[in-house]
Amino acid sequence: MVVDTFPSPEQFQKLIELARDEDLGPQHDDVTSRLCLDHHARGVGVLLLKRPGVVCGLPIVEHVCRAYDAVLVVELHRVREMEGRAFDAVPVELLSIRGPLASLLSAERVILNFLQRMSGVATLTRRFVQAVAGTRARICDTRKTIPGFRALDKYAVRAGGGVNHRVGLHDMLLLKDNHLAGVPTARLAAHLRRVVAHNLAEDATRPIEVEVTTLEQLREVLLVDGIGFILLDNMDRATMARAVELRDSSGRKGQVELEASGGVSLETVRAIAETGVDRISVGALTHSATALDISLEVVSA
Repeated sequence: MVVDTFPSPEQFQKLIELARDEDLGPQHDDVTSRLCLDHHARGVGVLLLKRPGVVCGLPIVEHVCRAYDAVLVVELHRVREMEGRAFDAVPVELLSIRGPLASLLSAERVILNFLQRMSGVATLTRRFVQAVAGTRARICDTRKTIPGFRALDKYAVRAGGGVNHRVGLHDMLLLKDNHLAGVPTARLAAHLRRVVAHNLAEDATRPIEVEVTTLEQLREVLLVDGIGFILLDNMDRATMARAVELRDSSGRKGQVELEASGGVSLETVRAIAETGVDRISVGALTHSATALDISLEVVSA
């Protein structure tokens, strides 16, 4: 099943070309395939899932193949069938690629690098989502992505059942502690009202989030209209639960979402979710995901 709209080629084509060029070198030469294979040899390669997880990134296979050899043919109906599915029983044949054997083997590593990473991110996200099932909390990603991979990483988070936070610095106003350094708590509400007014004058649709580290700061932020999210940074669970109570008693429930951040792991995420927060941001989804074991096996030549 296709879980979402795959990123547009403009968001990853240069990344494919970079991966190809660093692998083939300045002469675009796969020495082993050139010296060992018959130039006319053709083959079929099967992508094989070898560990349980969420399959993610299959639509990029065709684009990688085109970057190597337009003659390579990808089994597109299998892409649509397999993308975004979670498999517990393995091995699973995902799809096949047909064409010149030398081109297929040249593209193999780059294909797998994309698929293994994206499937790893989707699989880890799914584990976090499952860990908070039954609570109101949604699992969110962060900007802690590999350069160039952000659109693909965030798609993989969605494939795993997570929710995207801001894409980058351009699409959301997020005031963190360093932005508010030097602003006393007693003047925080007044300062934020000015920032909110500037934002509304520039783009009324741009969301606003403010990071707080204390309940005193939270009380001040809750006084300001126009702020949709408050990030609770590195608070312990008791303090987060109290923050939820303060938000609800202020009449802001349904208007302001509370997001937990910091110290989140698979071991702690359930307890954090049970405090009643709306969102939990997890940097590990994209900076610490383990690549899922996928291989390409040549089944005929």
